[in-house]
Amino acid sequence: MKIIKAVYDFLVGDMIILVGMALALLLLTLLQTIEALHSYTGAVLVVITLLVLGITLRRELVGRK
Repeated sequence: MKIIKAVYDFLVGDMIILVGMALALLLLTLLQTIEALHSYTGAVLVVITLLVLGITLRRELVGRK
């Protein structure tokens, strides 16, 4: 069990990041199927990544007070 936790901490480190990026990949997969939105997938990925990292950072900063 320690090995699994060590790999998790190394790769992700936070459950919000893991779930957020998994949902982002699911959304991007759905956007790929819609031809009109196909060209926006890169921008959507950047925005979702910044939002997820911002949420994680905010949680870390609030937890330290």
